[in-house]
Amino acid sequence: MTPGPVLDFHMRLAPRPGAAERLLSTLDDCGLERAVVCAGGTIDLDRLSRQLVEGGHVETDADNDAVLETSSGTDGRLVPFFFANPHRPADVYRARAADFRGLEVSPAVHGVGLTDPRVAELVGVAAEFGHPVYAVCLTRPGAGVADLVELARRFPRVSFVLGHSGIGNIDFHALTLIRDEANILLETSGGYTCVAEAALGRLGAGRVVFGSEYPLQHPSVELAKFQALRLPPEQWRQIAWDNAHRLLGEEKR
Repeated sequence: MTPGPVLDFHMRLAPRPGAAERLLSTLDDCGLERAVVCAGGTIDLDRLSRQLVEGGHVETDADNDAVLETSSGTDGRLVPFFFANPHRPADVYRARAADFRGLEVSPAVHGVGLTDPRVAELVGVAAEFGHPVYAVCLTRPGAGVADLVELARRFPRVSFVLGHSGIGNIDFHALTLIRDEANILLETSGGYTCVAEAALGRLGAGRVVFGSEYPLQHPSVELAKFQALRLPPEQWRQIAWDNAHRLLGEEKR
């Protein structure tokens, strides 16, 4: 196991019996100290995979209440993020924002692009509450990494996290697009080892965060990716712990 404390910046709580217990058990098994948790199961995986290729969307609300309830009993070990539904007014998020620590928007699920005014309204609320914004990008007009860059430029005081190493598993182009955008960090789940290594060279260790996309990907698989890179301990500490806590406003933790 890679030494040092690890905060997994991208885990999901599935809407199934025993999911919370399994998530916490996985943290223990993998030696993970903490995790950012967002709602899962908003869309059936078969439908999601089809939408990624063909387009489409759902207007289903994520179970943010379950995430908050599960996180509240863990003494800060689980950090709840609000999975926004842009088909709802931004005030839905604003009314709950004080209970959460960050925001996720996903064109892959809800089909609303990052250029849509409804997403800008949600990011505006995140700015009010000092929340980082986790975003999933697609090869679709209005939802690409270049569109995330434009959104980040509109909100320079908001920290954005580009999920899943960009688009696909070998997105070097995403690294080029976000390289000069200091308020965009990269979360590494799903990407090849070569992309993680390139991110360190192009962005620096201070702009990379570890994530797994549990339960779709087991954290041990993503940890192995970094073990293979044999990083200096100080770089791994930034990726696995320090950067995440800075995003969460917990630099001194």
